[in-house]
Order: sequence, then C-alpha cells, then structure tokens
Amino acid sequence: MTLAWYGHLKLQESGTSSNWPLLGVIVFSWGIAFFEYCCQVPANRLGFIENGGPFNLIQLKVIQECISLAVFCVIANIMFQGTHLHWNHILAFLLIICAVYLVFMK
Repeated sequence: MTLAWYGHLKLQESGTSSNWPLLGVIVFSWGIAFFEYCCQVPANRLGFIENGGPFNLIQLKVIQECISLAVFCVIANIMFQGTHLHWNHILAFLLIICAVYLVFMK
C-alpha cells in the first residue's frame, strides 16, 4: 500500500502525473494496491489462528503495521531522496518493534 499511497506523489514531483485528474490518480493507485492486496489477503487468511495459522487478529495487525513502516522507510529513502530518517523517527520505529514484542507476550 505504501507504493500505491505515495508513488503518485513521486510521479507528480517528476511532472508525469501533474495534469492527471484526481480520479486518474485514484485509479492508478488502486491498480498498484490491487497487486499488494493479492499478497496481503491470502497472507492474513493463512496466518489467522482460526484458519490454522499461528497468529490472532491483533498480532496480524501489529505485524502488518511494522512491515508497512519498514517498507515505507525504504521507499521514502529510494523515491524521495531528500527524505531522511532522524533520531525521533528511529526511536518511534523501535517503539513499534517493542509493541510487536508486547503483543506476542503470553
């Protein structure tokens, strides 16, 4: 979803989609998101405890948020060269990793 949500901003910055109507940007983003959903939905189904997987609903969501932030950091640094992580961003990410740990505690 990160690429779908923020990729169009890079296209706009480069001038590719500057003249696109909002509906065109939405359709473009949903086209990207479709492929991401094709991976995410089966992963959630397979990982869900009621379908034989090891994770409950809360654990799945916290894992997904942690992965999303990691992917966002990579994409932001690759696509938006001027975007840098500062100490507070890194600390926030470490706190999210702590949240993952807490969710998995018995």
